[in-house]
Amino acid sequence: MRVKTILFLILIILTVSNINASVLNDTIIIKSDDNIERIGIDLDSLVNSWYVRLALKAKPPALPEDSSIIEFSDSVCVQQLGKINSIINLTYNNIIKSHIHYYAVTKRDDFRAVLGLMNYYFPMIEDIFDSYGLPAELKYMAIIESALNPNSVSRVGATGMWQFMYSTGRLYGLTINSIVDERRDPIKATHAAARYLKDMYDIYHDWILVIAAYNCGPGNVDKAIRRSGNRRDYWDIYYRLPRETRGYIPQFVAATYAVTYYKELNIQPLALDMPLTTDTLMVNYDIHLSQISEVMNISMGELRALNPQYRTGLIPGSNRPQSLRLPMNYLASFIDLSDSIRRHKSNIYLNKANLTANPSRSTYLPPDVKGKTKIYYIVKDGDNLGFIADWFRVGLSDLRYWNDIYSNTIRVGQRLTLFVDPSKTDYFSKINSMTFADKQALNGKSINPNPQSTIISSGLDSDSEYVTYIVQDGDTIWDIVKKFDSVSTSEVLALNNISDPGKIQVGQKLKIKKKS
Repeated sequence: MRVKTILFLILIILTVSNINASVLNDTIIIKSDDNIERIGIDLDSLVNSWYVRLALKAKPPALPEDSSIIEFSDSVCVQQLGKINSIINLTYNNIIKSHIHYYAVTKRDDFRAVLGLMNYYFPMIEDIFDSYGLPAELKYMAIIESALNPNSVSRVGATGMWQFMYSTGRLYGLTINSIVDERRDPIKATHAAARYLKDMYDIYHDWILVIAAYNCGPGNVDKAIRRSGNRRDYWDIYYRLPRETRGYIPQFVAATYAVTYYKELNIQPLALDMPLTTDTLMVNYDIHLSQISEVMNISMGELRALNPQYRTGLIPGSNRPQSLRLPMNYLASFIDLSDSIRRHKSNIYLNKANLTANPSRSTYLPPDVKGKTKIYYIVKDGDNLGFIADWFRVGLSDLRYWNDIYSNTIRVGQRLTLFVDPSKTDYFSKINSMTFADKQALNGKSINPNPQSTIISSGLDSDSEYVTYIVQDGDTIWDIVKKFDSVSTSEVLALNNISDPGKIQVGQKLKIKKKS
């Protein structure tokens, strides 16, 4: 019961995609498809991973004589889905059809990389899931979570193949700090995902609802069930779920279909030069991947790809034993050369202070950072990460990762690192000296000059020095503060005895001091 209670408090914010649909004559009509946009982002990110880039640099394999695009009719798709051995109900509708089209047609070239990676990762996932008694077909979730990319980071900071947020990853035993991020470790993250899925099944006893809960959290699924008259069929509660979760099950079905029938769809997997066999050593001393690379003449790119959890390249084994994954043919050599490797440039590579002092030296840097200019922004009162990302036109997940930020908390005076287009360095540098209104205007946003529409006179204070603001849907504490000239964020929080600014609620009354 304790685990269930804890899980109900967790909201896994995985911005996988958004669908806004309506029903007309029992047919689901897609109005907008941000879900598909997210799939595209994951696939684009995957194409920049080391093994995939290596394969794309090589001469591509010859395409079959008939390389035409193939799509099947609705009736054939229904029959094909029915033939897939699955204890999870694989239904078919227009939303699922649109996702199948995206894999099979729009992004078929990028999807080839997923097909190449699945031969490497799926056996590992199947083995771990089997040990927990989970259906093997849940492995397809890793495709819609990250396109099988251990280094994937969403715009809200969900990380790794299974897209764990910081708090959920820690809850399920993953180490996350400045040097090690086990959300990126495919094996440990898959064990964590298996435990989470098993806990969800103990609550719902329905795999479709379990998959939905993985995306939006059990609290949102329970809310949708209650608002739907306690119906527990996914398609019955579809419109009561968060928008991003409405697209999650269709993505799962489409990924299952595309992987099962890629040959019939005439899609050829990308041949990746990944080691057929690898093994894991436990090291109980500090060692850097660069030392291994230089002494053993192994590509640094390959070492990072096999050990993505080490953000700086340092393996901090002296604190507690850490795993090192190597191609099997290098295993004996590493054991023989371990002393030489540890001594190699140890004063440079084993200096933790140098490795962790600058967050921008993190292992992960988005592909488009190359060639861009690093600038700094000083956090002002009322700023939040979303605003700053918008002003500098960078991804929120990138901003978090460049600065080692895992929550929404930033402090006034904090210096943030950003990478921007060199041709616009002067433009972005001026943002530091702009007013909040000027910065919002950069994106065509304005501050409500008349906040009285959502303010009522306070009856709590006879001296009339305060007004009461009623929290509206979509408000944040920073949005509210900017509607007044007389107060700061810290003053409003202190005046209303608020310790967590992220937990204000619609309809809540906030006491605001009037302008003197």
